[in-house]
Amino acid sequence: MHKLKLYGTPLSGHVHRVALLLSMLELPYEFIESPAEVRQSEAFRRLNPFGQIPVLVDGNLSLADSNAILVYLAKNYAPGSHWLPETPLAAAQVQEWLSKAAGEVRYGPASCRLIAQFAAPEDDRVALGITARFLPQMEHHLSVQAFLATEQPTIADLACYSYVAVAPEGGVSLAPYPAIRRWVARIAALPGFFAMPALPHPAQR
Repeated sequence: MHKLKLYGTPLSGHVHRVALLLSMLELPYEFIESPAEVRQSEAFRRLNPFGQIPVLVDGNLSLADSNAILVYLAKNYAPGSHWLPETPLAAAQVQEWLSKAAGEVRYGPASCRLIAQFAAPEDDRVALGITARFLPQMEHHLSVQAFLATEQPTIADLACYSYVAVAPEGGVSLAPYPAIRRWVARIAALPGFFAMPALPHPAQR
């Protein structure tokens, strides 16, 4: 089988969620570092005209958007598995949490981290407000079930994990959320797991 190629940077949670699934599915792949200057190149823009990471190349196919890549990998390389269940309700529940990963997680904990670690030009007050509303909801949800969408880990867990787990890097403590911390530990215990490189924790806000 040809080797997959994953374009990204090690500190991107969007890239990390894809790399986690590749590792957990034991799919060999080549990681191609793609900092900003690479993403502005004509060659990269041919892969993704928006110049964003991650990009997955599988033979003649190139895919952008981390959640779309997760769906592709699960359906193509692990069909019928727990990663993306086929039953209507379970599939809908996975989609619900993929949407939260692209919404509340991205503009809450992920935004806090981007601001604290990379001085991203995003609104800190808005990011903290979204985080303060979302994490208690997630805590309540995980207090009654082990994983986000079903009784087993799915791509929805990976999509949300990468930024929620490193919320302290954005100055957001997970200490008030024991169910989230237990969920973080469950994901970290899965075969094939590896963590993103750690960044220093700023003061909690």
